[in-house]
Amino acid sequence: MQTTRSKATQKQNILRTSLIVLSACLVGALSLAAPALAASKGQQAPEVDGRDKNTYTEEEVINAGKEFLGGTAQGLANVVHKIFAEFGEPNAYIRGEEAGGAIGVGLMYGDGLLVMKNGTSQKVYWQGPSAGWDFGGNAAKVFTLVYDLPTTQAIYQRFPGVEGSAYFVGGLGVTYQRRGDVVLAPIRAGVGFRLGANVGYSKYTAEREWLPF
Repeated sequence: MQTTRSKATQKQNILRTSLIVLSACLVGALSLAAPALAASKGQQAPEVDGRDKNTYTEEEVINAGKEFLGGTAQGLANVVHKIFAEFGEPNAYIRGEEAGGAIGVGLMYGDGLLVMKNGTSQKVYWQGPSAGWDFGGNAAKVFTLVYDLPTTQAIYQRFPGVEGSAYFVGGLGVTYQRRGDVVLAPIRAGVGFRLGANVGYSKYTAEREWLPF
């Protein structure tokens, strides 16, 4: 009887010792895993080399602009550098074309493709009144840098022109438009573009609208 009790006690001691050892192993494993988990979370941060990976670099924008604008891209690097100095890195751009005309007050219509850094894209149209055009017609390629656009759908609204923002650099015309936190910087190259083009506002839509207001 005593031998049976002794064996039971021995088994309990072994079990107790095993539980203590297992607990110590679990604590050690968790302490080793914590830094790895922290490092893993750090790797998921939206930054690469100190910059937001969801925005375009200056080099990426210049290359995309040159590819789209072709031979009319003289001075593009200077234009992009000036815009980057004021607003930083965009998270989208629009490449498209526009045409318009004026008899006193101008009208402008355009269409293109909105391309976001996260890989999404969307067809977009724009139309609106403008001031400062000469009498006659106008046709231009437009490469627009887009800042702080949360989704592709957020482009579909009116963007007033920023007064006094229009300028010429290296044969290109540039203006700024803003609605809330979203800023657009259209870069125009083409026959007959004028400094006053797009000083009014642009209405961006998912389908063509012939009424510009």
